Amino acid sequence: MTTCIRILIVEGKGSLPRPAGVSMLVYPALIEGTIGGGAMEWEMMREARAMIAARATSGRVMRLALGPQLGQCCGGHVTMLLEPWSGEAPNLRPVLAEAGSEPPAPLKRLAMKLRTGQAANRVPKMEGGWLFEPPMPTRAPVWVWGAGHVGRAVVDVLAPLPDCALTWIDFARDRFPDHIAQDVDLLIASDPASLITHAPRSAHHLILTHSHALDLALCHGLLTHGHASIGLIGAQTKANRFRTRLRELGHSSAQISSIACPIGDVTLGKHPQAIAIGIAGGLVRELNRAKVPPKTKEFAG
Repeated sequence: MTTCIRILIVEGKGSLPRPAGVSMLVYPALIEGTIGGGAMEWEMMREARAMIAARATSGRVMRLALGPQLGQCCGGHVTMLLEPWSGEAPNLRPVLAEAGSEPPAPLKRLAMKLRTGQAANRVPKMEGGWLFEPPMPTRAPVWVWGAGHVGRAVVDVLAPLPDCALTWIDFARDRFPDHIAQDVDLLIASDPASLITHAPRSAHHLILTHSHALDLALCHGLLTHGHASIGLIGAQTKANRFRTRLRELGHSSAQISSIACPIGDVTLGKHPQAIAIGIAGGLVRELNRAKVPPKTKEFAG
């Protein structure tokens, strides 16, 4: 029985919310990840849940012109694959009902290059009902909430780091700078806290918004949703007030203690770039610790 549909951006032309190779998972009452939000994502979620209801056993290709068909301001064209999903899948696989018994030669060559360590496509390629999908680089998802002075400084510091996959969230496009690093994904919503359900449960969250009320909503939502870490900007008085409010909202002391506040290194000062350096340093240390395998004790007979 189909219980999950994976939506993969196979190809995109023009202005798109997110690039080819990005995917999300859609369950009957849950989603993981995002292909960029907005009308495109809602339409694809609707199609995915229709496939779940129909117990689909093969994939489906959707081609959309974002402006004419969905009214999105980004005017690109996108090709998406919706396929039943049960976990990891081979890099070369049949995804459509009409796929032949053998993959097309161009896709076989790409798969061979991947196996032998040669340069291969870094984006998916589909042909004859078969999909070649190179593995995405393993990067830690980092969600930065807020595009004010500190948020901008934090993104400037973190964007060049190869281990971070940055998602940057605020309530309007004009909150962000004109020029943004290519690998940074923007999410825009009038109610940013509504995007929490899109976040991977392995994500690190940096809450740096302009609003204490929004900060509290994000802390409450993320504690409920799941996270790798939460960092919250603010003084000790804010931390104390939030602990009280979060207890009133039903969170345990152990859950609340997972929120780091004040975030960063207070000894560096309060300039946005100084705060960003402290925040980035703490995050990099945490990511590096996660790479080190635990030591095993020798058996003493």
